[in-house]
Amino acid sequence: MNDHPVLARIHLNPHSRDVQRDLRDATQMHRTVMRMAPDGLGNSPRHLAGLLYRVDETDTASTLLVQAHHLDPAGLPPGYGHAQIKSLAPMFAALRAGLVVRYRIVVSPVKRERLPLEDKGARGRVIPLSGADADQWWNRRAAAAGLELHMLTPTSLTPVRPRDSKAPPMRHSLLLYDGTAAVTDPAALTNALLNGIGRAKPYGAGLLSLAPAGTA
Repeated sequence: MNDHPVLARIHLNPHSRDVQRDLRDATQMHRTVMRMAPDGLGNSPRHLAGLLYRVDETDTASTLLVQAHHLDPAGLPPGYGHAQIKSLAPMFAALRAGLVVRYRIVVSPVKRERLPLEDKGARGRVIPLSGADADQWWNRRAAAAGLELHMLTPTSLTPVRPRDSKAPPMRHSLLLYDGTAAVTDPAALTNALLNGIGRAKPYGAGLLSLAPAGTA
């Protein structure tokens, strides 16, 4: 596999029934993007492929971003969309402390419910966060990932609930964060870029995108 991952930018065809289905069902979207990864990756194929993805939507278009060690757009359904692939090696090479960047990420901020001391060993419910609590969560996770946030703009997205009967019946609340930040720890940031941040990675969360702050 490549030393650095690649990024596929897929301009989705709004007339494709496969696209329409996937935009309604995150479980199906995950299955579709995994078709671009190599076969034979065992019991944790998404993790071993290094695959993360996000759907960026505007009023007029939807773009699917997929990051992995290796991607083959030929695995997508016919007529799914136009794919452009680029190496992310230049981005990783440019990371240095003090670099100011623009970022975008979809995350699923949560906290685990605290249980009484007598319930030792039990795990509390996972509770979605919103508002200032979610912003504080993202500030903490960004700092741990080697970013000092200068600005953050949250946008609430439609929650997703896995439709696979084998998946836990938990709804994932999603937030899109855009903003600017300074790199404080290039090694920690590299790890976050490669592995994603937070929960719900199979459902379009966790992919951190960076660009120089001065670009349009």
